[in-house]
Amino acid sequence: MGRQGVVVFSRSLRYRNQTVRLPDRSEVTFAVGEEKGVDIRMALDVIRMAHRGEYDAAVILSQDQDFSEVADEIRVIAQERSRWIKVASAYPLSPTTRNRRGINRTDWLPINRVMYDGCLDRRDYRPPR
Repeated sequence: MGRQGVVVFSRSLRYRNQTVRLPDRSEVTFAVGEEKGVDIRMALDVIRMAHRGEYDAAVILSQDQDFSEVADEIRVIAQERSRWIKVASAYPLSPTTRNRRGINRTDWLPINRVMYDGCLDRRDYRPPR
């Protein structure tokens, strides 16, 4: 997306070891990436950029309902500044998807597997061993 002119922000993941017991009673340990502060960072960035007038439309790729409060705040900012700002949430939708809702109080943009996969960052951010 960055190569197509979209401004992309990324956050570092923290990794911790997780051990899982398999049915044969053996154990496997692997590194699991945890996002820490990603939703807070997204909320702060979207609100800050709305205050600065840096966009007219925000698309949040999430179904986290905590972002509905962000959408409310953006509407307040838009009204205070006599601006039009659209907030939408994009989320995967397929025949097997259980959650078929976007973020409340946003426009919902269901996306198919091909489009969703095109948005994924497939880089491995784990530190080298």
